[in-house]
Amino acid sequence: MTFTQEEFTQIYNGHIEQIYRFCYLKVSSKPDAEDLTQGVFLKLLEYVKNQDEKIENTRAFLYQIARNSITDYYRDRGRAPLHLEDKEELRETIPSPDAPEHPLFINSDMRDISRALTNINQEYADLVIWHYIDDLSIPEISQINGKSEGTNRVTLHRALKALKEGMTSGD
Repeated sequence: MTFTQEEFTQIYNGHIEQIYRFCYLKVSSKPDAEDLTQGVFLKLLEYVKNQDEKIENTRAFLYQIARNSITDYYRDRGRAPLHLEDKEELRETIPSPDAPEHPLFINSDMRDISRALTNINQEYADLVIWHYIDDLSIPEISQINGKSEGTNRVTLHRALKALKEGMTSGD
């Protein structure tokens, strides 16, 4: 299986912003997020060049690559995830808190949200980012993390509870 240049360009243009935002929220460094994002698309090209099977859900597949790349990033560096420091850059990568399409963020302060995301379990943070920021469906999330839809729904509920608690406790 291979992509034509036009097919790859469509995939790249359709997903680059979401994959970059996910990487940035996980590593808190613009250069590292850019490198990771570039690596995700290179790994996609490698995969389609070397495999005969068709990718069922390209977006979910890209997130799987990104998630694995971030894990490798931290494993190679032997350090814990960083806290989000550059709030202005974060504001540019996440939709406005007033955006009606993201009800989680209505009337919330971005600093509280970013701080709360860095203070909750990483699995919870992934689910919140994927579902509420990148608008992935529960079935797509299940394809990314390999867990059942029911498990992801329950975990997302717990993640929202942890996020809410983190935002109300005020550090």
